[in-house]
Amino acid sequence: MAVAWSEKVSSMEALSLSPPMSPPVILTQDELKKIAAYKAVEFVESGMVLGLGTGSTAKHALDRIGELLRQGRLTNILGIPTSKKTQEQAISLGIPLSDLDSHPTIDLAIDGADEVDPHLNLVKGRGGSLLREKMVEGACKKFVCIVDESKLVKYLGGSGLAMPVEVVPFCWKFTANKLQNLFRDSGCVAKLRNDCKGEPFVTDNGNYIVDLYLKKDIGDLQVASDAILRIAGVVEHGMFLDMATTVIVAGELGITIKNR
Repeated sequence: MAVAWSEKVSSMEALSLSPPMSPPVILTQDELKKIAAYKAVEFVESGMVLGLGTGSTAKHALDRIGELLRQGRLTNILGIPTSKKTQEQAISLGIPLSDLDSHPTIDLAIDGADEVDPHLNLVKGRGGSLLREKMVEGACKKFVCIVDESKLVKYLGGSGLAMPVEVVPFCWKFTANKLQNLFRDSGCVAKLRNDCKGEPFVTDNGNYIVDLYLKKDIGDLQVASDAILRIAGVVEHGMFLDMATTVIVAGELGITIKNR
């Protein structure tokens, strides 16, 4: 839970919070995500091709875009979804969709992140959509990342939670061992991600995910990225380096906007 003074937070009308100078309002983590998402949608203009992110934070952005389309305040929008789940949500909201084949350059992408470091590098993919997210967000002119302040870390992997790597199912244990050995000095433990039934989690692309748990900083991120991608069997990793142009953080003192 977080406490925020209502006058400190932008886009608060969406949550029907108390007027300025009222007593402090108690905000849940999901409400903070919603505030950040609504702020990000202020970057959207009619006629744009949008990258539509995946996850609990991005879901709020999609809901807002759908609402503005219904109200006629946004028109002529095309969305490119980063997952089957996002595609289904967008269709239900009446957001017209396309793909990268038809629109290889995207005006704006809005998505969440699992971690954000001081240089605006990200960890994404704990929802399992990292490959499509990286393809779409790598094709955009502007990538607005939306998070609550719990996602801020000193270094990538610093939360102690998973750094995802998408791998082919063939001999996944071999690939996982390679990944674990690569970051042995950082105390890395590599684990296959399972679904709720205890079976291997399968991405929209038919692949598995190996989650890396790190105890220490892995050092130069670009060097680490290149090393991961050189391992045969790796499809993509969840480090999004130098990709976010703007990060919107919702926290106790309101919204902070960080630009690269």
